[in-house]
Amino acid sequence: MTLDPPKAGRFYVVECSSYQIDLAPTLNPTAGILLNLTPDHLDRHGTMQHYADIKERLVAGSGTAIVGVDDSFCALIADRVERAGTKVVRISRRHVLADGIHADGSRILQAHGGTSRLFVDLDGIQTLRGGHNAQNAAAAIAACLAVGVSEDEIRQGLKSFPGLKHRMQPVGRKGAVVFVNDSKATNADAAAPALSSYERIYWIAGGLPKEGGITSLSPFFPKIVKAYLIGEAAPAFAATLGEAVPYEISGTLEKAVAHAAADAEGDGKGASAVMLSPACASFDQYKNFEIRGDAFVTHVKALQGVTMLI
Repeated sequence: MTLDPPKAGRFYVVECSSYQIDLAPTLNPTAGILLNLTPDHLDRHGTMQHYADIKERLVAGSGTAIVGVDDSFCALIADRVERAGTKVVRISRRHVLADGIHADGSRILQAHGGTSRLFVDLDGIQTLRGGHNAQNAAAAIAACLAVGVSEDEIRQGLKSFPGLKHRMQPVGRKGAVVFVNDSKATNADAAAPALSSYERIYWIAGGLPKEGGITSLSPFFPKIVKAYLIGEAAPAFAATLGEAVPYEISGTLEKAVAHAAADAEGDGKGASAVMLSPACASFDQYKNFEIRGDAFVTHVKALQGVTMLI
């Protein structure tokens, strides 16, 4: 894709995978954002350190480096890039920062010289639920400030944010049940934010499994009323859930949606979510996570009495 040349008032937001960064001869964005580092794509990159070195290139050549400092790899990257002379804005969802932008629950605070002020409160913005979205908002705020967007424009943009397709996307509602498309969650770490953001979950999971499975998600098991397992990962996920979470091996997404919807509708215990957050790649049943997410939406739309939100 070829983009029109930059000009006043024109901004491009470009997401780069580690594969693209690895193959790019130069990267010098006005603002470069690195949110976090967790084990992924090690079949290509070999080690976490090599993976981190590649990711570092995205922010090392930027005018302003915006770096989440909640993991040790990224914290060290922020220090190295700053020592090399690049302006660094640190962001955090877990720590109070003396300088940078950090979250306190739904409140996003901007700190300078040890003094913090409230920038915006995300409470009530349904598309920005959860701690991971507090981090995303902090990064977006830092990037917008770096390119000269006004504070009022940023606040209005956050309040009107429609959400991202396939990422914790509310797609339908029936009574107290919301249907959530989180197909982009292709490993356990990516599924954790969605599972942390709802209290009663009918969880559709499975596909082509990633290393480590779903063991790391065990702290969220008490939130899961029942799991509906699909694809190649179903037997392994069933073994992990064991007696901790009721489950069925649905096999297909269509069957999982139908069964989860029926169970959630008969719940009678208040608000709940039927959630596709697979913690797996899609390639055993779908060409990519987008097609999987679109299939989820199609199956939800086919249910009787559902009001679609998209």
